[in-house]
Amino acid sequence: MQKFLFLIVGVMISVTLYAQSIPDSVQVAKANWRKTRVTRHIVWQEAHFDSLFQAKQNINLIVLKNRRRRPVMALASAGDSLKPTSWFGKRFGALVALNGTFFDTKNGGSVDFVKIDGYVFDTTRVSAKGLSEHQQAAITIDHNQVQIVYGGNQPGWDRKLASDNVMTTGPLLLRDGKPHPLLKNAFNDNRHPRTCLCIGPRRRLILATVDGRNANAQGMNLHELTKLMRWLGCHDAINLDGGGSTTLWLANQADNGVVNYPSDSKQWIHTGERPVSNVILIR
Repeated sequence: MQKFLFLIVGVMISVTLYAQSIPDSVQVAKANWRKTRVTRHIVWQEAHFDSLFQAKQNINLIVLKNRRRRPVMALASAGDSLKPTSWFGKRFGALVALNGTFFDTKNGGSVDFVKIDGYVFDTTRVSAKGLSEHQQAAITIDHNQVQIVYGGNQPGWDRKLASDNVMTTGPLLLRDGKPHPLLKNAFNDNRHPRTCLCIGPRRRLILATVDGRNANAQGMNLHELTKLMRWLGCHDAINLDGGGSTTLWLANQADNGVVNYPSDSKQWIHTGERPVSNVILIR
């Protein structure tokens, strides 16, 4: 009887160790993604992980082709005011709305350069220390094709971009398939809800949210987010504003269209959006 008990315990330990030893990259590749077709060209994917980077994670993806034809990619700004991501989606008749770049939470307006259809809404606010990491790269849209551009640390680089649609943001995570260097600081190294955009395989465009600040989802640091986007096949990837701003909205969905779990509510619910200054739209 004692030998039998030892055998059972040994098997249980072996199974547990095997489960824990499955690489995170394999978990992402073999995840049971729940897929919903938003339109013929747009797919929404969602997956929950009990242990990814040794933490619970909840990830939403929007996947579409990065091409000249429909659906239309666009940027939108609320100017000096702040509006929920869902407001932007409804106001502009979008299919998808994703929170954009960093902004002044008290006074409104982006702290990073935003140009939409040739009109400059916001300019980069440079501190005495120079450009921050989220001011050294940008998302551009030309002829409905999205690119991620690295500009470096010289102030004014983003104003010189010829694109009519520019959103400066960051930090840059992947560049030509390789992780971009990240500074060692709390913003990069601590786990938070995250929002990200990447250029994926076979001309795919991926918009992603990672929930956090909850027992059901701890969020990711930027090193973990970089790995995730690389495992998804991205060759260029960029971080957007995260934390309580992280919101993914889809037309014709329940809960006012919000499909992730914004952290400002401090509950595992879809409400409690944080008003933001700007967004990325798919129409």
